[in-house]
Amino acid sequence: MTTERPVHETAVEADPQLPTIRITREFDAPVAHVYRAWIEPELAGQWLGPRDLSTKFDHWDLRTGGSYRYRQLRDGQEVAAFFGSFHEVRPERRLVQTFTFEGYPDGVALDTATFEDLGGGRTRVTILSLVDSITARDMILASGMDRGVTEGFEKLDELLATLG
Repeated sequence: MTTERPVHETAVEADPQLPTIRITREFDAPVAHVYRAWIEPELAGQWLGPRDLSTKFDHWDLRTGGSYRYRQLRDGQEVAAFFGSFHEVRPERRLVQTFTFEGYPDGVALDTATFEDLGGGRTRVTILSLVDSITARDMILASGMDRGVTEGFEKLDELLATLG
């Protein structure tokens, strides 16, 4: 008998008055597993981004004041690279970091991810991304980032099922 896991919706919302993007998603896994998959580059590389890309970390120093850089590849060719700094690391509760697409280095986002224990081995992750203008926010939304986020979270569901 195969047990089907429920499919959770990834909500990507933009406040019309603010230069923000809010992403909300629930996972059928405890906070400790979701957080671990989020912060360990060996695990994060398995789920970040859309299904047709792979992720390679060049640098990952997860601590308040640390930094990171990773690349996304298609068929071994780099299609995008991202970097940033960690401003606040609260294990299993909250991560605050900058996020920059190297192709647009003047566009720095400040991302806050919160991890909420819903009980029963379930977790809600909420990411609030603040950018410098509504125009920049709209460009990000138009880039197809919602597909990458949604497919990435589907891959995270699959990974979390193996961490049990």
